[in-house]
Amino acid sequence: MGENQSHASFYVYIMSNNSGLTYVGATNDIARRVEEHKTGSLPGFSRKYETHKLVHIEEFQYVEDAIMREKQIKNWRREKKRTLITNSNPKWTDLSEGWFEDS
Repeated sequence: MGENQSHASFYVYIMSNNSGLTYVGATNDIARRVEEHKTGSLPGFSRKYETHKLVHIEEFQYVEDAIMREKQIKNWRREKKRTLITNSNPKWTDLSEGWFEDS
């Protein structure tokens, strides 16, 4: 496999709190990023609003595609984001359930 043919993945994800408030982000390390949300280790919106449930995730091969998708979703109205989540995860279950030993 050539140097430029790595299998790196990039993710666009949506975290939610119990009230259905959402946070949209992008990362190259989904497990680390979700753990940061769950533990509140990063200051800002996610800690303030306790968006601790991973309710939507999309995987991309190229970082540019992930960034474009993140920006697209962030610009959507709340109802369109809710529809996206409900279509892929009707019960809004935490998709990261069981990822971490002490969660």
